[in-house]
Amino acid sequence: MSYDLRISQNVSVSCRYRQENTYLCSNYYCFMPMNVHLISIKEYAAAHGVAERTVRNYCALGKIEGAVLIGKTWSVPSDAPLPARKNARNKVSPLLQALREQKERRLKGGIYHRTQIDLTYNSNHMEGSRLTKDQTRYIFETNTVDITNESVRVDDIIETLNHFRCVDFIIDHAEEPLSESMIKQLHLHLKSGTSDALKSWFAVGDYKRLPNEVGGLETVEPEKVSAYMRKLLKEYQQKRVVVLEDILDFHHRFEAIHPFQDGNGRVGRLIMFKECLHHAVVPFIITEELKMFYYRGLHEWPHVPGFLMDTCLTAQDNYKTLLDYFRIKYE
Repeated sequence: MSYDLRISQNVSVSCRYRQENTYLCSNYYCFMPMNVHLISIKEYAAAHGVAERTVRNYCALGKIEGAVLIGKTWSVPSDAPLPARKNARNKVSPLLQALREQKERRLKGGIYHRTQIDLTYNSNHMEGSRLTKDQTRYIFETNTVDITNESVRVDDIIETLNHFRCVDFIIDHAEEPLSESMIKQLHLHLKSGTSDALKSWFAVGDYKRLPNEVGGLETVEPEKVSAYMRKLLKEYQQKRVVVLEDILDFHHRFEAIHPFQDGNGRVGRLIMFKECLHHAVVPFIITEELKMFYYRGLHEWPHVPGFLMDTCLTAQDNYKTLLDYFRIKYE
């Protein structure tokens, strides 16, 4: 690993990196990995929607990798994940357990295999991808492209591969609290290597720099996105019990903010799937048949929430059919 050489001046430094402690005094050198951006406890707490005291306790217990104590003040890497809270009630669901086991074994023909293909194909197709479901399946199963006698956009292929990685990411991190850094990481996975990533004004893995709209409606201004997202996450994390209605409400507010220049729909639907896994709610996939009902439901949510709820319950019933077939229990 490469290291950046920094000098600590007249301060005592305690560095927790990979669970190793280093105590440095005045005029000694503090070695930190290169490209580590440290932020204050206050900034980290705001970004993850938790109390500053909670973050300080995590740092003192060595639960946040890369946290550094300078004098009496902790600094934390901006991309450090928030430790998952232990909760005896939040046991791993049979579905999440099956997804993780089959992912590790790369088992074909199971619920993991089916979820990857169905979620990736449908979510990308809603955003204009011209790949067929069979082509999506072939890419997942063989990691190769077999296209004959037709032109295919390179971005469609790249974003399909990227979406597979996003699904793996939400399975791996399903039990972790939702945070700004996690959401940005999803966007980074989704848009890396695409033509958008080459545009100077397009922020891959970060919030939008230019105003945008969705469905002809104005969204939150770029300068206000961070504050709106922090408020949204803080209110969501304060819920003692999260049910399907809470996940849908978060999704509507997220899409209304439209924090990224592009990719908001796919990131939003990935978040919904992840949060369903986190809170033992049967997840769902919005298919082509449900697409227009889903869009209308998002538009009508503030006035008629039942429309989006009914659409997602229908999608949930479809996914339950898969769970029944693969003999995976659910509540």
